[in-house]
Amino acid sequence: MADNVTSLFRSTAAHSPSMAALTREGGDGAGPVDFCIPCNPYFPTPAMFEEMASRLRDIIRYYPSSADTITAELCDLLQLPPQCVAMGNGSTELITWIDHLLVRESLAIPVPTFGRWTDQPMETGKRVDMFPLQEAGGFALDLAQYAEFIRSRGTRVAVVCNPNNPDGGFLPKHTVVQFMDAMADLDLVVIDESFLEFADAEADPSVVQEAMLRPNVVVLRSLGKNFGLHGIRFGYLVANPALAGRVRSMLPKWNLNSFAEHVVFMLKEHGAEYAQSLQQVRRDRLDMATQLATLPGLTVYPSQGNFLFVRLPVGAEGTVVRDRMLTEHRILVRECGNKIGSSSRFLRLVVRPQVDVRRLVSGLEQVLYGTRRGAAVPELGTGTGYSSGTAAVDRLVSATNGAGMQGLAAQAVGAGMPGLAAAPAVGAGMPMPAVAQAGPSNGAAQAGPSNGAGMPMPAAAQLGPQPLAAPPQPPAPAPVPAPAPMPAPAPMGGPLPTPMTGPAPVPAPTPMTGPAPVPAPAPMTGPTPPGVPARGGLTAAQVRGTTGPGLAPAPASGWPSAQNWPNAAGMGQAG
Repeated sequence: MADNVTSLFRSTAAHSPSMAALTREGGDGAGPVDFCIPCNPYFPTPAMFEEMASRLRDIIRYYPSSADTITAELCDLLQLPPQCVAMGNGSTELITWIDHLLVRESLAIPVPTFGRWTDQPMETGKRVDMFPLQEAGGFALDLAQYAEFIRSRGTRVAVVCNPNNPDGGFLPKHTVVQFMDAMADLDLVVIDESFLEFADAEADPSVVQEAMLRPNVVVLRSLGKNFGLHGIRFGYLVANPALAGRVRSMLPKWNLNSFAEHVVFMLKEHGAEYAQSLQQVRRDRLDMATQLATLPGLTVYPSQGNFLFVRLPVGAEGTVVRDRMLTEHRILVRECGNKIGSSSRFLRLVVRPQVDVRRLVSGLEQVLYGTRRGAAVPELGTGTGYSSGTAAVDRLVSATNGAGMQGLAAQAVGAGMPGLAAAPAVGAGMPMPAVAQAGPSNGAAQAGPSNGAGMPMPAAAQLGPQPLAAPPQPPAPAPVPAPAPMPAPAPMGGPLPTPMTGPAPVPAPTPMTGPAPVPAPAPMTGPTPPGVPARGGLTAAQVRGTTGPGLAPAPASGWPSAQNWPNAAGMGQAG
């Protein structure tokens, strides 16, 4: 496998080769330990697998029931009205139909995130307005600042992933509902709750009940990740009857397969085991974060998903680490260099049982510290060290060195977004990334009185109080601290480092040093015409042109009901 591993990753249309391909390549009939695909390792139970195996002949021989029949059974478990639910062949199918039916000309999405939310609309010619999450703020999403970004660009559809993939960032329920109401005039608001059942920050974090009462909100959930059954491909959306019915009417009659039907109908007998599996994943997540945080120079970001987002130590390159972990230790990890807004300095590691985590930590120790062969990507000497892996996205955040401009979110609230709370005070939350002026070499429209298409540019494109003709100077870059000295490599079979008892560290935000903010402009009225960059930014086509071919996705999830079933957020007992 060592000679072919790089070609395996390059030849796939996804972010990683399939487990089937890796198993064939291994030659021994066994795949690697999987820290890549975010799947529940504790469900289905062994008894459930035995039951499915005993029914395999009938399951694969005959047609499934109609999607309406399977959906009705799922809704009985979820305690949701069937007219508000549409089931798809995986959440990706539903994202595709949402784009075709409900996205007219533009969509906003924080990045990094699940790749289909950026790629799918661009593939159908929509403008995608990407809101960069700042590494300096721990990739946290501030919804007030995101709302101001949406208003300034005139975006018509907004997407929020909660928790977000790949960083696992979580948003409290009341802030999501507040955001939905503030965006009530948009064509559509999508809340992607694919990983929400793994969260334990709130007892009832889902907004499915609130979505059914609103005219423009869709909640997307999936079943494959929660149930540990990616191969079956099934997910669902929840919305008011008109929106859900519009999507449901376009789906093929047999878009759900017989395996999906069999699993949905057997779940009513296994609610207790499912709830226990979620609790075990949450315990494993804390233990895994603690163990990974002992590795010198490795940053672990807090997560509410069934995965952890980590930044590699200075000098380590993600593709090299990925390849060596697979060839030398038979461990598959997700390198995030092909996610817009991320770079190859980051890995997403799926939560697994402790015995597998010990193997992961031992392998990382040897790859990162035992030898430096092939892992020589120097850290930037200035600035925040932020690198999205995409030049266009980097330009959007570089002007303020990751620090943002003080007061923009609060001014946005006063400029026409009643009911949306202002951003936290400086230093307490994620700063608003100001949009950098596009240079002549990137082919983007220049900021100024006109964008080159006869459209006046909003004053918000300016980054300081200077006149239009004089772009402001970014704040002085903050020096990057020297890396901690690397320890001697741990011997094979030796004891692991003592786990930390505190929470995983989050990088502190860069202090504000920029000029005083300008008054916020009045929000744009009406949609921005397709292909017209706003605030000196880039159109989706221009961003796409800087990334090269092959932007890669990663999968999605959701769930619940009666008596011993968890509620619709996977927490507690349903009454």
